[in-house]
Amino acid sequence: MQRFFIASPEKKEEKIFVTEPQVLHHAKNVLRLKEKELVMIFDAQGNEYSCVVEEIGEKMVLKIKKSNFSKIESNRLKIAVACAIPKKAKMDEIIDKLTQLGVDEIIPMETQRVIVKLEAGKKAFRKARWEKIALSASQQSQRNSVPVVAEVTKIKDVFLRAKDFDLKLIPTLSGKRESLSALMQKKVFKNILVLIGPEGDFTDEEVAQAKARGFIPVSLGNLVLRVDTAAIAVASFLKLNENF
Repeated sequence: MQRFFIASPEKKEEKIFVTEPQVLHHAKNVLRLKEKELVMIFDAQGNEYSCVVEEIGEKMVLKIKKSNFSKIESNRLKIAVACAIPKKAKMDEIIDKLTQLGVDEIIPMETQRVIVKLEAGKKAFRKARWEKIALSASQQSQRNSVPVVAEVTKIKDVFLRAKDFDLKLIPTLSGKRESLSALMQKKVFKNILVLIGPEGDFTDEEVAQAKARGFIPVSLGNLVLRVDTAAIAVASFLKLNENF
């Protein structure tokens, strides 16, 4: 069953009316949906609607067969990953994989050793591209939500958000570090912010500033991981820990 994200579906008399150009194009010209086919709609509140296509033309009319209204999951672990922008197109892959893993917010981050420096115009273009990747990955993985992809943010501005999280982690390659596994066994956390460093790791100054903001240096093992591998490894561990 194909899934479509519509932030605020237009609903009337147990029907959903789809007029968004991108959704219509994908449904009509890419998927070539026909009348009587089943589709799933999910919205920005996490609600899901199982529907049958009644009409598809200049608009798509869907008959709602079943609704699943989201309940606020107060105990669910919320994860934000602030990841240094790596070279080449690896950020695309990071966005895709973190979305599939259920990360709630992804913050493309600029640190002192980040090689890729984006101009203002390119930042807006990349953000739009990353949002499309997150949406596609959400639909593919059957999430009932789409993660927030933040603006490209300098690390000093990420530090300013630290107070919003009850656990702040900074994986790094040197200095005194805690075991991530042991740390997660100490208590149940509700929201976690993880900083993922660039090729060459964080500078000593950045680590010191992070610690001053309450970030805990942690180790990801004896091997040196690439940026994309580290981001995926941490998110995978945290999501696995959530389920046990």
